[in-house]
Amino acid sequence: MPICLVAYVSGVVQGVGFRYSTQQQALALGITGYAYNMDDGSVEVLACGEQHQVDRLVEWLKQGPRSARVERVLTEPRPYKAYSDFKIRY
Repeated sequence: MPICLVAYVSGVVQGVGFRYSTQQQALALGITGYAYNMDDGSVEVLACGEQHQVDRLVEWLKQGPRSARVERVLTEPRPYKAYSDFKIRY
């Protein structure tokens, strides 16, 4: 049964290719949703897919790409919604 969750990633995560790298990871894992830069400097990631796929993405988010410095990842469950792919939102 697919799930969705939103992750709020804080630290040095904007201007370092974080959304693009997240999109590449999500697509490789078969996850749909989006990554979005928040006004407070964090990145919001909505991930929808099978539990094990979403868990793997969350583990990756805790590290991020080499250029990022992740300080915190907070996650909250969301109602499942079918997305066609994983997008970078602007």
